[in-house]
Amino acid sequence: MPPPSDIVKVAIEWPGAFPKLMEIDQKKPLSAIIKEVCEGWSLGNHENFALQNADSTNFYITEKNRNDIKNGSILRLTTSPSQMAGQLHERIQSSSMDAKLEALKDLANSSRDITFAQEFINLDGISLLTQMVESGTERYQKLQKIMKPCFGDLLSFTLTAFVELMDHGIVSWDTFSVAFIKKIAGYVNKSAMDMAVLQRSLAILESMVLNSQDLYQKVAQEITIGQLIPHLQGTDQDIQTYTIAVINALFLKAPEDKRQEMAHILAQKQLRSIILSNVIRSPKPINDEMAHQLYVLQVLTFNLLEDRMMTKMDPQDQAQRDIIFELRRIAFDVECEPNNSGSIEKRKSMYTRDYKKLGFINHVNPAMDFTQIPPGMLALDNMLYFARHHQDAYIRIVLENSSREDKHECPFGRSSIELTKMLCEILKVGELPSENCHDFHPMFFTHDRSFEEFFCICIQLLNKTWKEMRATSEDFNKVMQVVREQIMRALTQKPNSLDQLKSRLQNLSYTEILKIRQSERMNQEDFQSRPILELREKIQPEIMELIKQQRLNRLCDGTRFRKISSRRRQDKFWYCRLSPNHKVLHYGDLEESLQGEVTHDSLQEKLPVADIKAVVTGKDCPHMKEKGALKQNKEVQELAFSVLYESDEYLNFIAPDKHEYCVWTDGLNALLGKEMTSDFTKSDMDTLLSMEMKLRLLDLENIQIPEAPPPIPKEPSNYDFVYDCN
Repeated sequence: MPPPSDIVKVAIEWPGAFPKLMEIDQKKPLSAIIKEVCEGWSLGNHENFALQNADSTNFYITEKNRNDIKNGSILRLTTSPSQMAGQLHERIQSSSMDAKLEALKDLANSSRDITFAQEFINLDGISLLTQMVESGTERYQKLQKIMKPCFGDLLSFTLTAFVELMDHGIVSWDTFSVAFIKKIAGYVNKSAMDMAVLQRSLAILESMVLNSQDLYQKVAQEITIGQLIPHLQGTDQDIQTYTIAVINALFLKAPEDKRQEMAHILAQKQLRSIILSNVIRSPKPINDEMAHQLYVLQVLTFNLLEDRMMTKMDPQDQAQRDIIFELRRIAFDVECEPNNSGSIEKRKSMYTRDYKKLGFINHVNPAMDFTQIPPGMLALDNMLYFARHHQDAYIRIVLENSSREDKHECPFGRSSIELTKMLCEILKVGELPSENCHDFHPMFFTHDRSFEEFFCICIQLLNKTWKEMRATSEDFNKVMQVVREQIMRALTQKPNSLDQLKSRLQNLSYTEILKIRQSERMNQEDFQSRPILELREKIQPEIMELIKQQRLNRLCDGTRFRKISSRRRQDKFWYCRLSPNHKVLHYGDLEESLQGEVTHDSLQEKLPVADIKAVVTGKDCPHMKEKGALKQNKEVQELAFSVLYESDEYLNFIAPDKHEYCVWTDGLNALLGKEMTSDFTKSDMDTLLSMEMKLRLLDLENIQIPEAPPPIPKEPSNYDFVYDCN
């Protein structure tokens, strides 16, 4: 007979004694179990003891997490969290350097456990650590030269403990003094600083800036991006990652009036070239966290264009009108005529003719073309940059088109405006960076004016594609669609430089795009004759059932989900999977070091499928309404879903990627008997249906299938050919 589910068999250790095998009744209070263990070893004052996991985590067992105990677990009887916190609080104030160092090492290790952290914080432990950083370490400054390793370790463990305690979100970041911030900033600004201390200091600065607007102001006064740049020139990728994270945080939280100042720093060649040579082109492969920080930096840099993108042109502003005059002058090399040369009507007529050649929609007043937002004034900026920095190409495009027939002319002005708008959509200018994206493009770090250069390459591509398509003015939108496809296909290949982008685009001519489209069309060929449509309808339910089974099988395998946290690098996960009989969702916290399959037994929490009332997605999820920062992030919202059960209870998820999001929302809807509506289901249906159709029609290859069935032949004159089985 199997043991009751509430009984867990464990081994319990105690220093100097043989481990004790015992059965724990999960229905009994934890204090009663600890008392029983203490009495077994003749230990008094059982309230001063607690149980903890005897693994690498050493986390305390509490009433909240006791269900995580598995059969065969090894536990340790140890000092209670309150006693341990009191002892460490006292030990870290020891006058002995060795004792202090050992105590801080233990504190850094223990602070990862929220149970201990709560007790230590209750003793005003964080204030003690900040005081030690502010003033306590001064005593050892004189000894630093002869005891440098010891001093570095002492500070490193102090800051590690501080970071771990703050990561639990128990204490607000708004409570720290200027003296403490000055100290942390001082460690970052020092040229020769212990790597561990530097790493912790950068992490603290990033958290301060991201979690408090008031602290942002104080940190911004103490540290500049210029002081952070030297840390990018080292070889330690972790330090480089934390440094870029701080730069991103300072930029993300900068108020509007400081944006332009930050923009100037970001646009400096020094910062860009250092990141390019020391990070992107480093011999070390770029890890996911570094790729994410580079992606964030890329997004924030492009977001500087948002102001110009959303600014309409003022037709009365002479400075803005002068830019249009400059475009005309460069294109046609017109000498500045004296004001009295010719009549006003003659000059107006000449201007109108030239503006028509330049391809503006409004030939009389081209300023009106730039009143549409987006792209607003950004389009005019791009046109002027192209005219000044790629003058030969600009003149060639304008003159080439002005010599064509009107209907075959590729309008430079209109094309530039629409292309700028398209590039802003492709690069998502103005949107906040995604939480889980690593999609940065190395080529944008190779030039100080990368967006403008990108535009210059693409406007020449557009003109080339226009000629290849022999397009007329009616084909403008078709040409733009082809150009978008050419750009997107080139970007997916992640060119390392703008020159490499040019060569990729050169290979993606209109003829090549037609071949790719034809190939894709052949792969997903869809016959439209009635018999085949009927066959499709007949097969479709079978395919949908197959997709449903696949989704449920994936839910049975389970998925690892990231816990919602204010600090991105805090890699804490939980796991959820469906039982093989499709009746229960098993879920629970996941050990960071856990490898291999996660069993159902290891996931203590259960949610019967019968109790699920509904599945909600996106901004309707409770955790999207609660988290202010996440609420603004469109891409995180797109990965969020929640399961509603009982009376307004929710199980909240943020999928690791779009694929997992579709799998889980489809699977949960299938469990509830609802339709699977995700993009992933549509894609699978198209692929599988196409494949099944091709297999079934394999014997009919090259045979024309008629629209109507063939006529029934006449009856035979006799039935002598019928064979009598009897």
